[in-house]
Amino acid sequence: MSRPLSAYHRGVAATNREKILDAAVRLFLDSGYDRTSLARVAEGAGVSKATLFKQFPTKAALFEATVLAAGGSSDSEPVAMPTGDFRGGLVALGRAYAELLSRPHMVALMRIVIAESPRFPELRERTFDFGTLPVLSSLRGYLQAQSAAGSVDIDDLDIASAQFLGMIASAIFWPRLVHGTWTITDEEQVRVIDEAALTMARRYSKPVENRTPARDG
Repeated sequence: MSRPLSAYHRGVAATNREKILDAAVRLFLDSGYDRTSLARVAEGAGVSKATLFKQFPTKAALFEATVLAAGGSSDSEPVAMPTGDFRGGLVALGRAYAELLSRPHMVALMRIVIAESPRFPELRERTFDFGTLPVLSSLRGYLQAQSAAGSVDIDDLDIASAQFLGMIASAIFWPRLVHGTWTITDEEQVRVIDEAALTMARRYSKPVENRTPARDG
């Protein structure tokens, strides 16, 4: 049985991972998936190939990590969730999701996935676990908590999450992915999120008289 890494070695591994992902995103965006090799990434990150291979044994695994890192946690404050307001909570999460979609590398990386995956089976068959992104996991947790509290009636959390995110992405992300010059104003984006939250609230909120009273203790 291997011994667990010390705090020092965990810190070194985390630093190396960050350097590798920073180098990888630059190379993938500049050269594309095909012309980016693990050796070039290791050189750009200033680490050995053995160090890179230990964390990312294949280029597909590295690219997946690069995409997920682009949508990962940022320096912004955690999403402030209003209490007792299902629609308000969805608006807060919707705005955080819109911020994720608007990050500089998201459109370019998704274009690489779409353009390169037909030629590279290892990329096409890769399962990108977007559900691990903080905003998306927070949304599912929020829907689950609201359902458990009896304020909403949601049979399938995954379907409900996809419905909400789809209403937002179809209006503010996919047009930008297809049409490089397409833009949306801040006011239009706010309206899209508000309308998506309103649609979800009207679909899933329980009438007040049908809600299960909260239990003491």
